Amino acid sequence: MKPIITILSLTLLGSAVLSGCKKSFLNRPPLASPTSGTFYQSDDEILKGVEVQYNASWSGYNGTSLNYIGDVMGGNMTIDNYNGRGAYLNFAVSATDPSGALESAYQAFWYVVANANVIADNIRNAGPGASEGAKLEGLAECYFQRAAAYYYLALNWGAVPIIYNNSAQIGDSTIRRNNLTDAWKFMIMDLSYAAKNLPAAPVKPGHISKWSAEGMLARAYLVRAGLTGTGGARNQSDLDSAKYWAADVCHNSGLALESNYYDLFTYEKFSGMTVPDESLFSLLWVPTGQWFVQNHMQANLAYDVKITQTGDGWGGSFGGSASLMAYYLDPANSADTMRRRATVFMPGDYYPDINKPTGWWVDTALFNSAKIYTPGAQGNGVGNDHAFVKKYVIGSPSDNGGQGAQQDENLNTYMMRLSEVYLIYADAILGNSASTSDAEALKYFNLVRSRAGAYTKNSISYADLMLERKVEFAFEGKAWYDWKSWYYFDPTDALNYFSTQNRGNYNLSPNGFHTFISYFNSDNHPNSDGSPGSVTYPITAAKVDLPYPEAEALVAPALGQPPVAFDFSKIKY
Repeated sequence: MKPIITILSLTLLGSAVLSGCKKSFLNRPPLASPTSGTFYQSDDEILKGVEVQYNASWSGYNGTSLNYIGDVMGGNMTIDNYNGRGAYLNFAVSATDPSGALESAYQAFWYVVANANVIADNIRNAGPGASEGAKLEGLAECYFQRAAAYYYLALNWGAVPIIYNNSAQIGDSTIRRNNLTDAWKFMIMDLSYAAKNLPAAPVKPGHISKWSAEGMLARAYLVRAGLTGTGGARNQSDLDSAKYWAADVCHNSGLALESNYYDLFTYEKFSGMTVPDESLFSLLWVPTGQWFVQNHMQANLAYDVKITQTGDGWGGSFGGSASLMAYYLDPANSADTMRRRATVFMPGDYYPDINKPTGWWVDTALFNSAKIYTPGAQGNGVGNDHAFVKKYVIGSPSDNGGQGAQQDENLNTYMMRLSEVYLIYADAILGNSASTSDAEALKYFNLVRSRAGAYTKNSISYADLMLERKVEFAFEGKAWYDWKSWYYFDPTDALNYFSTQNRGNYNLSPNGFHTFISYFNSDNHPNSDGSPGSVTYPITAAKVDLPYPEAEALVAPALGQPPVAFDFSKIKY
């Protein structure tokens, strides 16, 4: 595995160097990178050639950017204002974002596009030792990855340029942003090709399959249904397509949810190239100590160095948001303990995968003491004793078979899980109805909840689906994108949802077997009469698209011009 990463990381690194003086969406690999004439000579080399797309290409988005945009903006994660990152909490992200998360995400998505385009071009011109079947499968992986990047580009920045061939387009000074509907059409075209040409079983563990592409097609059609709908109703044709593709995955893939939600985020069950059947698309990190191919997620999220024991663990300011904890501390949701333990550190809970062999108890008696490590909180009861992040926090190398190091955890990043397809299927069946008791919709919606131990429902609404996504995928970088999909067809209610959402601090106060929560106002205290406080930040239509990073806008002034229609006759598969 190591030679694959070493060779192909050069492509990404070359793009990174060029990005300082060229438009990110026109990154081109250096002349020394692998080409069809020097590398793509066999089926095995094609397989190796696509593997950079599972880690290095996405490295700039994984971790900080994923959490800031997907979870903090999405209302699932609380955060402080270190290095200006509080702007993601109050919808004030600027083009000069001092945290660096904005530019890092923007460039990472274009790295994915650039590498997909270049690798696809090399595969098309592969040597005679490569079979036609391997070339079709390799191209399908490239187009899947390109579509995945455009999903984030379109939902974050709206209209963006459609880049289908970096080498051919790099000298084109007329490139403009293309219409938003064209970006979604482009995604669907790429994913349709992938669904047709990917095998039913991954060519290698962790790689995508036809079911991955069909799941992504269902997602793309469901989102586009809101964009192309009218009068507050989603487009029925796109809803039908989302339902069709999701149903095929649900009924015919043979895949099933992992029985234990907690296990999805532990090294003991899933690490390195070992991924659950539930994972339709994951980033596959390699614990080699090489930057770009290792997973630094835990370093950012673990609340204390005594968890990682590698000198990192800088996540004490991160935690479950007030709105997420309101769900978990509602007595009606008390049975949803498996997801809670997998998501946050809570007083009174036990985490067997941390600090083996004794495990990690969150001691309720010490929760509000002045300086605590073992219990899972640091505070004195008057600041912000929040529920710290557990998901993607897997402990020290000794907890993980000796694997891992500083900023290097041996766990993959989930980009799409089967449970998302189940909820897409239920959503597509719901369609434009206020609620549904359809047997199929309830079956797959309740499979997600029953796996978590939560009570099942006999009728569901769009609000139920949004809440289920919020809880099921907390800290997986999805909440912002789910909200944006809602905004496409129901902007008034979507804006109101975020503008009235409690995004302030809180204290957790354990008392025996129960934990109470005190919500704060902006002064970090409850109201003077003892009633819960709240901190809200209004979001307007002007803030639903992220700004282009200033450095990118300076070298690509056409980004500021109105979008134009894309000529799809240029796309050749």
